[in-house]
Amino acid sequence: MSTFAQRERLLLADLLEAEGPEAPTLCEGWQTRDLAAHVVVRERRPDAAAGLLIKQLGSRLEKAMEEFAAKPYEELIQLIRTGPPRFSPFQLKQIDEASNTIEFYVHTEDVRRAQPDWTPRELDPVFQDALWSRFERSARLVGRSAPTGLVLRRPNGQTAVAHKGTPVVTVTGEPSELLLFAYGRQSAAKVELDGDKDAIAKLHETKQLGI
Repeated sequence: MSTFAQRERLLLADLLEAEGPEAPTLCEGWQTRDLAAHVVVRERRPDAAAGLLIKQLGSRLEKAMEEFAAKPYEELIQLIRTGPPRFSPFQLKQIDEASNTIEFYVHTEDVRRAQPDWTPRELDPVFQDALWSRFERSARLVGRSAPTGLVLRRPNGQTAVAHKGTPVVTVTGEPSELLLFAYGRQSAAKVELDGDKDAIAKLHETKQLGI
């Protein structure tokens, strides 16, 4: 039985393949080729991928991205489909689920929602609960750069405080949409915002809330 991470991995690979290497994405400055290279570097070059978190390693990350982006696009897609190398920690099911379920979901939507003819994707309640469970634990990390107090709320009433402060903006939506909003895809997320008008405007202008 496939896991959520495995399912989202294959969906992302199929979508990248279908759109081709030069399609737009929601990641500013990236086309689909760049996004594919990012996914492969993250799994296959941990020494370079550390540059995502450590500024001093940024040049190493940039070089690795350029090297992989220069590879044939079909090769990048196949590397995504086949997954991490044999001795990667991502080979462990628990680590793969914890690290990649949100990663692959967000990047799949980065491709889908950047296309002019995109349509909403129906997600089952079990997957929504899985996204919420993972997101709830990291909400404060993701929301640490929010310019206002930030509360994330599911339609069923469950909430997570992403950032303490005043005034407070409450963002309501399904976990899948809250994820996109909190990960900097505010314009594409289907959510409702409640709070001070100026605070809401500031929140919408923040390109990255935590990553």
